[in-house]
Amino acid sequence: MEYGQFCPIAKASEIIGEKWTLLIIRELLMGSRRFSELQRGLGTISPTLLTRRLLHLEDHGLIMKRRIAGQKGFEYLPTESCRGLLPILLSIGDWGMHWARSNLTSKDYDVGLLITNLQRSILPEKLPTGEIVIHFKFSDVEERSTWWLIVQSGVVDICDRDPGKDVDIYFTTTVKTMVDVWMGDSSYHRAITAEEMTIIGPSSLTRNVSNWMKPSVFSGANTITG
Repeated sequence: MEYGQFCPIAKASEIIGEKWTLLIIRELLMGSRRFSELQRGLGTISPTLLTRRLLHLEDHGLIMKRRIAGQKGFEYLPTESCRGLLPILLSIGDWGMHWARSNLTSKDYDVGLLITNLQRSILPEKLPTGEIVIHFKFSDVEERSTWWLIVQSGVVDICDRDPGKDVDIYFTTTVKTMVDVWMGDSSYHRAITAEEMTIIGPSSLTRNVSNWMKPSVFSGANTITG
């Protein structure tokens, strides 16, 4: 895609303006490194198109592809030029919170993106030492309705199959409700009071979930109290 213009906006758009490219950059800047992690955060993108977009970004110096030491497969690392897009993406997100949220439909509540964001939001240092298992059951989806986050040694892993471990905290809700709370459109207290969410576990952890699972960076635009 070439615009044939010297304008820097046009030249930048030639690199990052195609469908999915900004979202791939979002995932890379938020910490996704493996192909499977990128797929989970992107939802409906096909493996072929994701591969093509990654090659495009590599060709233009925004990512570096590196074989994972001692394992099969590769990881994708953002370069300095890619990291330079972070404030731009945050500004786009702020704009979207104010001007595009009214366009949300039921199809936009993607459970894969949600659980990926929840994984990134966990603050292991705020949780008790040792292994902590968090179970999510989403009642509004038929496929991939049950997920586990396993926190151990400062690392948070995602499981979409029962890991066979004792669960410390249970969340039962809908994808929409969890998204609304995490994005700041609602609150845990409001969702629980409305019987849209239940959280079962030690009161030291369930009283204020936001202490150990931070909200979206955009939640300040829609902060709800109570």
